[in-house]
Amino acid sequence: MGLVVFDIGGSAVKHGFWQDETLSEQAQFKTPKTLVEMKGQMLEVIEAHRTKGVEGIGISSPGAVNVNERRIDGISAVPYLHHFPIFDELESYFGLPVTIENDANCAGISEIELGAGKEATNAVFIVLGTGVGGSIFINRQIYKGSHLFGGELGLLVSDQKTTLSSVGTIVKVAKKYKELTGKEVTGKDIFELVENKDELAIKLLDEMYWAIAHALYNVQVSMDPELVIIGGGVSAREELPTEIGKRLQELLEKHLVPEIMPEIKRCHYLNDANLVGAAMNFINMNK
Repeated sequence: MGLVVFDIGGSAVKHGFWQDETLSEQAQFKTPKTLVEMKGQMLEVIEAHRTKGVEGIGISSPGAVNVNERRIDGISAVPYLHHFPIFDELESYFGLPVTIENDANCAGISEIELGAGKEATNAVFIVLGTGVGGSIFINRQIYKGSHLFGGELGLLVSDQKTTLSSVGTIVKVAKKYKELTGKEVTGKDIFELVENKDELAIKLLDEMYWAIAHALYNVQVSMDPELVIIGGGVSAREELPTEIGKRLQELLEKHLVPEIMPEIKRCHYLNDANLVGAAMNFINMNK
């Protein structure tokens, strides 16, 4: 017996099969335009796994997932998921138990349960993608906040004008580089330009690191986690924890609290984090 897991995104729905702490048979389909189409394509995936034994469905979704009310609040790039009892509808349609959790929360759950944070008590997971997301764990339990907004690190404001999502990602660095030079570049190009001593790329990447460090400073002095886990595409860069860490250490020393410096790690599961987290969330919710 195992779980069919889905990660719903704005452009694609990833899926796989989880059994014995192993994710396999990963694939994806284009995000459908309607809920009817979504349910139909998900059911096709589920049916393909029936012979192996399917005990349930774990879903990673955008939006503020309200587990108590069994719906997804907020807004996202997949609007038809929101503001109705989607848990009940999917369970009725699939004939199987369904759990749903926010995508950033799922990514964090994967790391706390099995990945970089499996030994941590209190941790913060920050996702650096097109924007910035995150999740918070206190005593190894996810903290969602009073309005299901816990972990929305991308909305942290450091200079009263800009949010972390607008300045703290390599996607935004590449966009800024193009604005200033007219050259079309990717995030990968920025790192190559830095290695080739391009002064503008060095300056913009340094500003990104400092923006992230300032945000983590505010998190550290307010929550005091022992561990910060960095996820998202840019986490593939091995130097990331060092570059952010030395700036965070400098800020903590400046304000006379160097002893609360957390450990900073890259995430373990990378692009599989949401699917693994969807599986672990199902298991945790059904203990």
